[in-house]
Amino acid sequence: MKRLVIKVGSAVLTERNRVARERMAALVELIARIKEKGTEVILVSSGAVAAGYTLCRLDKKELANRQALASIGQPKLISMYQKKFEKFGIIVSQILLTADDFDSRRRTHHAKCAVETLLAQNVVPIINENDVTATEELVFGDNDQLSAHVAYYFDADLLAILSDIDSYYDKDPHRFDDAKPQKVVHAVPPQALEAECTPNGTFATGGIVTKLKAADFLLKRGRSMFLASGFDLKDAYAFLIEERHEGGTLFQPLS
Repeated sequence: MKRLVIKVGSAVLTERNRVARERMAALVELIARIKEKGTEVILVSSGAVAAGYTLCRLDKKELANRQALASIGQPKLISMYQKKFEKFGIIVSQILLTADDFDSRRRTHHAKCAVETLLAQNVVPIINENDVTATEELVFGDNDQLSAHVAYYFDADLLAILSDIDSYYDKDPHRFDDAKPQKVVHAVPPQALEAECTPNGTFATGGIVTKLKAADFLLKRGRSMFLASGFDLKDAYAFLIEERHEGGTLFQPLS
């Protein structure tokens, strides 16, 4: 695998109204290990609102406040990543994008050129949505849609979403004890894409539906996505480093 996009959401990166530092450290170590194998890594990371909330206790229910918290928290979040990546001798960069950037061939081209230059210098680009101007992510997406676009337009071999959802089940595991994880999925059922978003956590805005929409976007374009736990990274290590599919769900187009 030449190029990988990893997306981590707010549900994994936050805990008790703060950034979960130990989980962030574990994520950074995983990325460092992946890079040791010669794979380029782009990180799509949520968590700016939570980072901002540690500095300024605004009411998160109001959209304008969440925008302000994202603005405050983004530099703090990147600073935290910088310190953790420095331990492995890895430089990081920050890129803020919006959906509009992928609607413009010119802007997409410029963003891709920047990413290609960074990757050539062994830098890990850390991408987040520009929440101050792109409010849709704060309401609906939690960067799942953004990460799918990044993986496709920036020519990644795989998108790996590390989440509080460890797999895609055949039925809701919170309601049915006999729900079974699906190891490989070739197509997302249309009705699953129309279900209500059910995010977990104070700062999370996604849920399984937004992840299925990301998978559907990539499957229809011949690309793959891997969904696994971001709390316990053993399945991510097995799949992304050891090339063993132990747990998690691989969304893979039929060849």
